Amino acid sequence: MYKILIRPILFLFDPESVHHFTFKLIQILHRLGFRGVFRSMYCCNDKGLEREVFGLKFPNPVGLAAGFDKDAKLYRELSNFGFGFIEIGTLTPKPQSGNPKKRLFRLKSDQALINRMGFNNGGVEAAVERLKKNKGVLIGGNIGKNKVTPNEEAVKDYLICFHDLYDYVDYFVVNVSSPNTPNLRALQDKEPLAKLLKALKLANSEKPLPKPILLKIAPDLTDAQLLDIIDIVAETQIEGVIATNTTIDRDGLTSDYKEETGGLSGKPLTKRSTDVIRFLATKSNNAFPIIGVGGIHTVADALEKLEAGASLVQLYTGFIYEGPNLIKQINKALLKK
Repeated sequence: MYKILIRPILFLFDPESVHHFTFKLIQILHRLGFRGVFRSMYCCNDKGLEREVFGLKFPNPVGLAAGFDKDAKLYRELSNFGFGFIEIGTLTPKPQSGNPKKRLFRLKSDQALINRMGFNNGGVEAAVERLKKNKGVLIGGNIGKNKVTPNEEAVKDYLICFHDLYDYVDYFVVNVSSPNTPNLRALQDKEPLAKLLKALKLANSEKPLPKPILLKIAPDLTDAQLLDIIDIVAETQIEGVIATNTTIDRDGLTSDYKEETGGLSGKPLTKRSTDVIRFLATKSNNAFPIIGVGGIHTVADALEKLEAGASLVQLYTGFIYEGPNLIKQINKALLKK
């Protein structure tokens, strides 16, 4: 029903407006008592789907990637669509409006999106107030820096978000790979990245119960840079990697919006993100867990990432194009393996 009836109507309108409309609609439907309906339609509860990764028990290995519920406004409702975990953010210390609109583009013929949102969010403190209401949803906290913060002071921003979120998330994701904050990707270079991760690991070690810290990387890194990532993970002893964020590559696109600046997600990213997962897993000898994300639009896409070395997977653009039934299809396929 989603792809035949609902998606064609939603795709008639501006994608950012549709995003906000859909949030409100889902909230209203839950208030009207549709929680049980959604859970019966989309949730696949089976012990065989449980995964223990970096010390956490995930009810199933299919999560929602960061960027969809930036401000932790809908994580409880979204969990009723069958996700095993929800990653909120990217959050920054102070609220920021992000880049000027129009900043989200739907590439229908490519089954993709281009966004240049720019870490638009209401700030970490506002998200924390919503997360205080959490009852049982496994949450990842994706953290970043404010646009006005120079890279030389970035560590301070990440530490603020870390300390504020610590009591309310199950794991952390360090986002230095978005292409939509000026110079942010420079923090992926070996020296500044190691400095940032060591600072977070030190802060984590001083907590009563340290929580997993993951690094989210870009798909545009070279093999040499990916080898640096493997070295940095070993050096800093962070718990894992999320591969991958959006890409700035535009090869093979046919849609009208293909020249728009920003990060490309969706089907064109499928192969590259899987290649990055396989490279990291192979070259590191499976030394750390990987969450695979990027271009998962079918069951086969998800299984391929898991077979390439991912322990868990996340959806975003595929969730928008294929609808919530994709989550259940992936989980059912995993139960048959």
